Amino acid sequence: MQNGEQENKENFLNKENKMEQPKELKLKINDEQLKGSYANQVAIMHSQYDFVLDFINMFPPEAIVSSRVITNPASLKRMWNAIGVNLKKYEDEFGIIEVEDGNANITEKVN
Repeated sequence: MQNGEQENKENFLNKENKMEQPKELKLKINDEQLKGSYANQVAIMHSQYDFVLDFINMFPPEAIVSSRVITNPASLKRMWNAIGVNLKKYEDEFGIIEVEDGNANITEKVN
């Protein structure tokens, strides 16, 4: 790479890093969403461009989808990382979460 090309690349990267991020993001939530919805299971489907997460309220013999979230792979990866960080904080404070062996081989159940 020639010096001019290197300088252009560095200038571009510096400009990209200096883009201002909002200092404060105001989160809005309506009264219905504020109540939340309970889920004790999740069904996940995906295409090349999107993930669909159906959060399920399962009380046999019935299972009801309480919420559906559709997102892109990059956003889901950020959410996955945030969930991991928060689970670690939870377990550091309250102890390890024990999971039933019924979910040990979850990949066998995935479609």
